[in-house]
Amino acid sequence: MSITHSLQSLFAFYPNYRNSLEASRRRIPEAPQFKASRTRRIPLANDDGVERSKESINALVLSDSLCASRFCCCGRRRFIGASGAALLPILPSNASELERDTTAVLNKFHPPRPDWYEELYASIMDKSIAAYEEEVAGYKADLFKKLRGKNKKVMELGIGTGPNLKYYADEAGVSVVSVDPNKKMEKYAKEAAVAAGLPLSCFNFIQTVGEALPVSDASMDAVVGTLVLCSVKDVKLTLEEIKRVLKPGGLYVFMEHVAAQDGTLLRFAQGLLDPLQQIVADGCHLTRDTGKLISEAGFSDVNINTTLLSTFSIIRPHIYGIASK
Repeated sequence: MSITHSLQSLFAFYPNYRNSLEASRRRIPEAPQFKASRTRRIPLANDDGVERSKESINALVLSDSLCASRFCCCGRRRFIGASGAALLPILPSNASELERDTTAVLNKFHPPRPDWYEELYASIMDKSIAAYEEEVAGYKADLFKKLRGKNKKVMELGIGTGPNLKYYADEAGVSVVSVDPNKKMEKYAKEAAVAAGLPLSCFNFIQTVGEALPVSDASMDAVVGTLVLCSVKDVKLTLEEIKRVLKPGGLYVFMEHVAAQDGTLLRFAQGLLDPLQQIVADGCHLTRDTGKLISEAGFSDVNINTTLLSTFSIIRPHIYGIASK
């Protein structure tokens, strides 16, 4: 017997109940019918510009409640900003659906290396960078003076082991979004942040590449990049991303090793060693004319200086400076 027949038999014994039930149904309006529509997951952009999924908001609120630093950049306003962004999300304007996925971005621009390789490379960088940093300390000190006092939201590309943090991250109210394709750099960068006096609640490490930055348009006061454009796959796209995430008037602080002057013995040696350098130095190129690319990237103002380091012969030629959006 069908369910309909069973109900009809039941209602036959309870006519009053049936009549009252049908009357009540006539008093209740039918629910409107909506056409099904396709939906997609949209990241939430919180107050520091970093896109987060809904699942991460609870963790964000928890971390805010645990932060007791007087100079901490986080707080309830970050959760409120994230909630508001859920209604009006701001996504990278030139990022495709594929590029919004971190794994897809890494596969496209920086194919995964074995864990042992990335750990070894991070460890070598941590131990071997000291001599180079001592050589360029004077140049960096002059550059990073421009960031102090007004640049609170800073993104650092290719942060590596975090040698730049000591120049700008100790200032009250500064928050740092760091980007590096090598996940093993995170622990070294966090150690550098703590040593610089930056609360870890104001430090965010994202494993991704410069060609598709997972932050909102015009969300950063400054972008820092030292020894980065030598190893990105697409320099022009990276520079476009830097301009996109900077606020109007925001600063791009850079220092890069570059190709030597054409016709010199050093330029010839760089050309010979470039293929090997890309293998042993995680994609680093020796022969890029990075200064020209920065000058032609469309910044409103570019100040580029050149220098020759006294050591590190194969990467002696350097540029450093500041570009404004």
